[in-house]
Amino acid sequence: MTPRLLSAAALLAAASPLAAQEVATPPVAERSAADGERLSPGDTAARYAERIAAIDDAGPMLNSVIVYDTNPRDGADALGGASLLAGRTVLVKDNIETSEWATTAGSLALIGNKTGRDAPLIANLRRNGGFVLGKTNLSEWANIRDNDSTSGWSAVGGLTRNPHAIDRNACGSSSGSGAAVAAGLAWAAIGTETNGSITCPASINGIVGFKPSVGLVSRTHVVPISSTQDTAGPMTQSVADAALLLSAIAGEDSVDAATIGVPRRADYWSGLGDFSLQGVRIGVMRKQVGNRDDLKDVFETALGDLERAGAILVDIEFDPNSEMYGDSFTVLMFELREEMGKYLASLPGENLPRSLAELIAFNTYNAGEEMRWFGQDLFELAETTTDRAAYEMARENAVRIAGVETLDKLMADNDVAFLVAPTRGPSWTTDLVNGDNFNGSIGFGSPAAIAGYPHLTVPMGQIEALPVGISFFGGKWRDFDVLQLGAAYERVRSAELATPSLERWSPPAEADK
Repeated sequence: MTPRLLSAAALLAAASPLAAQEVATPPVAERSAADGERLSPGDTAARYAERIAAIDDAGPMLNSVIVYDTNPRDGADALGGASLLAGRTVLVKDNIETSEWATTAGSLALIGNKTGRDAPLIANLRRNGGFVLGKTNLSEWANIRDNDSTSGWSAVGGLTRNPHAIDRNACGSSSGSGAAVAAGLAWAAIGTETNGSITCPASINGIVGFKPSVGLVSRTHVVPISSTQDTAGPMTQSVADAALLLSAIAGEDSVDAATIGVPRRADYWSGLGDFSLQGVRIGVMRKQVGNRDDLKDVFETALGDLERAGAILVDIEFDPNSEMYGDSFTVLMFELREEMGKYLASLPGENLPRSLAELIAFNTYNAGEEMRWFGQDLFELAETTTDRAAYEMARENAVRIAGVETLDKLMADNDVAFLVAPTRGPSWTTDLVNGDNFNGSIGFGSPAAIAGYPHLTVPMGQIEALPVGISFFGGKWRDFDVLQLGAAYERVRSAELATPSLERWSPPAEADK
């Protein structure tokens, strides 16, 4: 019997226990959108599992979830109660180790990588009452294998589809996490970001994504790219949910030096609503809007909402120092070879690659399955990037330019507390033959990624029924302040948001715009 395909409206109504504007004590259980009944964590998890079977596995085949618990009732109920998350269901990007399943990073090379261990961030999640429902698809190797890749494709999971328009891209590399939350397949998901891999798929799938300051969340037992830039973070339906999930996964880890001694809050959720936009000075990154008039219009509406709520907007004209990007690329290539090798060498299983060189050889041998659509030029370049002195100089330069000389300086020189820009334009049509087509929007996410500063994206509206997000930036360790700003924007947002259609894209009728 074919499972019934639920409507997108019903999915979204049931997906989150907190409304976008609501900041209140987390409910013990979520409510059914259909009848208002109070559900146990186990019943809620079971409904999410049914939804995955109906929509992700069948239906339009979103391919956002690689593996999940098909009988989650008892496990979720066991985590319910008075804990922070009270048994809420969370999907986890498949480059983060969980004890139940293999961690593949989307590659056939790691199909047998079942370590039997939880990454510390997953241990924190469970300790705080979060239930791991399954693992999400991703751009293979977090989109660091080749310049001509298609976001959302992996050899293990296939192509992730955007629930707002299934012929459109879900961006990456946290493609499955973004698509799954947008489609209502879990309360929340965890993604990872090196440069845009949480914020781009969150924006393009019409959800909230938060890249925390590097060091708030442990990276141990997460398939690495760069210790300088890597972090995990929440992907949710609201800023309140993102703050709640961040509170559950953040924490010090003795193995990850970046997490030691950082100015971490007890939680990022309490007091989230105690913030007024009145008199808050926000720098508007005008040149980073790009050349799309439709995106400019949506952004202007969002800026108007902030102004009406009392924010003081300061236009900023900024041209980035291009050295930052070249030096950051050097850092990624050097750290990829070194840290991927350390990760692979540490794996407890057998018949697994133990170095980047062995990964390259595996892909070459299995080219028909792994490299049909794109190659591995970045892997090959990383394997030859071995000059440590050049790397150390590039790292110091990139982090300084992005942080002190860009984000910090812009805020200080313009006397603003935050910076704001569109996250990026709407989703593009997926093209496996030609790869990604990032269209006409510049965004401002790279400095925050390179410097390790917080970056929050929140839905701000739609372009032809395709979602677009607004990005908020603050100084390092000002994660709570940025979350407060995003929640305040949610409360005053006037734009109608896009709703997943679970169909191929077609121009909306005039009456629907």
